[in-house]
Amino acid sequence: VDLAETSLLNKLIRTSLVESSHHVEILQQDPSSPLFSVKTFEELPLKKELLQGIYLMGFNRPSKIQETALPIMLAYPPQNLIAQSQSGTGKTAAFVLAMLSRVNAAEKHPQCLCLAPTYELALQIGHVIENIGQFCADVKVTYAVRGNRVPRGSALEEQIVIGTPGTMLDWCFKRRAIDVKKITMFVLDEADIMIDTQGLSCQSIRIQRALPKSCQMLLFSATFKETVRAFAVQIVSNPIVIKLREEELTLSNIRQYYFVCRSREEKYRALCNIYGSITIGQAMIFCQTRRIADWLSVEMSQDGHQVAILTAELTVAQRANVIQRFRDGKEKVLIATNVCARGIDVQQVTIVVNFSLPTDQKCRPDFETYLHRIGRTGRFGKRGIAFSMVERQNVRLLQIIEEHFQTKIKQLDPDDMDELERLQN
Repeated sequence: VDLAETSLLNKLIRTSLVESSHHVEILQQDPSSPLFSVKTFEELPLKKELLQGIYLMGFNRPSKIQETALPIMLAYPPQNLIAQSQSGTGKTAAFVLAMLSRVNAAEKHPQCLCLAPTYELALQIGHVIENIGQFCADVKVTYAVRGNRVPRGSALEEQIVIGTPGTMLDWCFKRRAIDVKKITMFVLDEADIMIDTQGLSCQSIRIQRALPKSCQMLLFSATFKETVRAFAVQIVSNPIVIKLREEELTLSNIRQYYFVCRSREEKYRALCNIYGSITIGQAMIFCQTRRIADWLSVEMSQDGHQVAILTAELTVAQRANVIQRFRDGKEKVLIATNVCARGIDVQQVTIVVNFSLPTDQKCRPDFETYLHRIGRTGRFGKRGIAFSMVERQNVRLLQIIEEHFQTKIKQLDPDDMDELERLQN
């Protein structure tokens, strides 16, 4: 599953912000310009219509990244910003507030351009604008995305244009529907995905170079690798750079066990024994292939379990729906391939099962996927349990995982119900 799909999925399923324990790092270019952070939205120069919108969306106070980024984005004179923080920390709402604050509703022409790497991500940003800006009656949004046509030479009246780089380029230069000299804010979202997608970074730079020198530049990215840094320097001059380090997954509050099984049928029997012995809130079961996931889903459903299945063949919207149903407790078991090893936080998940260990193409352990899989339990400071089902010839893989993470994975007898019951305590 590509980065853009993962990002969209996270935007669709986020019902709350990711709380980070890290401080926001500020790398400031201009020492004469004072920086400050805010603890409430009222401290910001926001119109009451925007405060209404932000509260209606369920934001009671600014997130970590918003506390620092919003004063910079709303400052006069406008300042350029590069902001890096993980998905779900409130970046979209932050730059949406900045765009809605900067536009002059009385002027009927584009003033803010916002670029996203895909059609779906552009629509999702627009959805946030429409929600936060629902009380700003005279501010309008349009989408420069595939399928949306503007006649050559017709001037747009909407103040905010969100789109993908290719279509935005076409609207600016071929169709001349946007007067680039009147743009006061340029937002580039998901910069790391832009760089990894053929051609998008070049198109973005072409648009940016045509904008007036006074235009405020805001660049957002979930990561800040060297490629992002090099790209950012081309787009944003004299920026303030702020970074929020990603929360690191830890195995410290997850107890790990394994069963040695001869076949998938024996693995399934061990799974039934876990269910017979342990009180389970909700469980996630990871399979290496879709074929095994489908087989397991049928077996568990026939045995009366409420099961949902999550594979890469589903559309992003379908995946988001499956995850939401699981979150709401409509299904107690979520069977998944690696598509959702990351980013799904469901507080009720008490058990994770590796029906097969994650391996790479050379059949070596995939440490990162193992960590993200079992990291679906033990979230929010709670304790969790992870079980792995392994064939005898793969026990060595577990030993390599133990060495890598400096952790202990204890062997259990799949038929020893008493020992399984002791785990509960």
